[in-house]
This record gives sequence, structure tokens and C-alpha cells, in this order.
Amino acid sequence: MKTNVGPTDRALRIAVGLTLVAGAALGLVGAWGYLGLIPMATGVIRFCPAYLPFGFNTCSREEA
Repeated sequence: MKTNVGPTDRALRIAVGLTLVAGAALGLVGAWGYLGLIPMATGVIRFCPAYLPFGFNTCSREEA
């Protein structure tokens, strides 16, 4: 599996995911906040399946 999530995209995904999950765990947002696990996971594994149909890639050539 080739990576298609670059470093800035990765950091944002992990940060947003953590924020949503923390908000859900603390009761600040509803249970939908646990959907933050999805961007967190795609940031950790550096691959986003939703990018494939559109041909998006935020990695530089050296990273991929």
C-alpha cells in the first residue's frame, strides 16, 4: 500500500481526530465524535482510501 497522506495532512488528521474523540469522551460532543477515529487512523497509517478515486496525494515524491 502506497502512502498518500503527507506530513502536514497527517498532523492535521491526527489532531482533529484526537480533538473529536476527546470531546466525545468528555461529553462535550455527541457519540458522533468517535468518528474522529477515522482521520486518526488514516493519519497513523498514512493512507486514505478516499483519496484514491480522485487521485489525491499530499506526499512528496521522496515520501511515497
